[in-house]
Amino acid sequence: MTQAFNPYLPGYEYIPDGEPYLFDGRVYVYGSHDRFDGPMFCMNDYVCWSAPADDLGNWRYEGVIYRKSQDPKNRSGLRLLFAPDVARGADGRFYLYYAFDFMGMMGVAVADHPAGPYAFYGHIHYPDGTIWGRKKGDSFPFDPGVLVDDDGSVYLYSGFYTPVPAAVTGFCALKFDGGYVLELEPDMTTIKTPQKLLFPKQGPGSFADHEFFEASSIRKYEGKYYFVYSSRHNHELCYAVSDYPDRRFSFGGTLISNGDVFLDGIADEKHARNFTGNNHGGMLYLNGQYYIFYHRHTHRNSYARQTCAEKLKRRADGSFAQAEMTSCGLNGGPLRGRGVYEARIACNLRGKEGVGRYDIRNTRKVYEAYPWFTQDKKDGDRTARQYIANMRDGAAAGFKYFDLQNPKGIAVKVRGKAGGSLIVSTDEQGKQAIARIPVRLSTKKWTVLRAELTPVEGIQPLYFHYHGAGQIDLMAFALR
Repeated sequence: MTQAFNPYLPGYEYIPDGEPYLFDGRVYVYGSHDRFDGPMFCMNDYVCWSAPADDLGNWRYEGVIYRKSQDPKNRSGLRLLFAPDVARGADGRFYLYYAFDFMGMMGVAVADHPAGPYAFYGHIHYPDGTIWGRKKGDSFPFDPGVLVDDDGSVYLYSGFYTPVPAAVTGFCALKFDGGYVLELEPDMTTIKTPQKLLFPKQGPGSFADHEFFEASSIRKYEGKYYFVYSSRHNHELCYAVSDYPDRRFSFGGTLISNGDVFLDGIADEKHARNFTGNNHGGMLYLNGQYYIFYHRHTHRNSYARQTCAEKLKRRADGSFAQAEMTSCGLNGGPLRGRGVYEARIACNLRGKEGVGRYDIRNTRKVYEAYPWFTQDKKDGDRTARQYIANMRDGAAAGFKYFDLQNPKGIAVKVRGKAGGSLIVSTDEQGKQAIARIPVRLSTKKWTVLRAELTPVEGIQPLYFHYHGAGQIDLMAFALR
């Protein structure tokens, strides 16, 4: 079986907002499609990837499944396809739900196969034909989450925290009070019941300190309805659970943070283990195991995000513990303690002064002295190689976890202009060093440096700490 990493798709692929579904023995992932080095979210058309349910390291590219210009409201292709969701209808066909950036309306496409191709089907609308989002008092259609229940009822979840100017949304005064639900007719597009505020963003009924922000995602597993969403903290995905699809949801907790905030005593983003930003994903129950899909940020901005996944641990009372960011989320266990590993699978990355948020202004200037993930070729080039750039004095990259059986040596592929040491340790602080790799570089070519390893065994993380002058880029490392 192929080893699975995080991110689990190739390094050149930038899919955030991943929604995983099991259809006919394969796991399909639907998401937005960022453009590497793009100036905005979700600039590319929707694509799909899938993997066998019993081999989550073996992902297959299914191609472009829907183009933004297919919607008659966007023939020019100027509006952007934000986070989608997919549901199998009672007729056996597959329905793709999407919102065009901040336009304030929601479209639906349909296909006979989960990987498409999808054809435009319609917009969410009232029985009189009025498009949802074009009536005064409508909630803002955004981030669809769709559930076809066991009895055939169709529920659509949506919502956004931050008000969008009416000039952007057809000059309609829309509501931004939190997360909503409404029921659709069996045709999958016509509104059957009025919208209902389920998850207020503030005040009575809201989840204190984890109020709804965006990223509605819904699943029904083992008789329970699980609503996953991004809170006002933005970096975390939380969940709420109910015995009903449209009422009585109770807060469950944090499932994942893309900086491990709130885990292991990390109280805030200043002490996060990774650079943070928005988050969006969904839950998957597969072969008796629950997973949470989410995304990380690269390239010092919020516009080159990559989907990741982690196993969820279920407590005795049925609740879920917060998952830790790892390099081996879908692998079913730690990575092998031998072999070559790409630096891009680091789950922790920081500079000497720590970390920060990527959804601020002037990130290239603000994080000029910090390390980041990037790639060596343009967007869409399948030969592009992703690596960690700009590791300066005090920078560290962490990889979790490996099943180490006393490997004898380590090699790193690096480049740069630097003089110092790369310390390999099994702890975040670098105190438990198992190798010291001298670094004397002045080259733009990738160079392999080697060192012996102090014997170590068991399931361990590996951290690479650079100490010295100049800066290095890290492409990969090998354990032997």
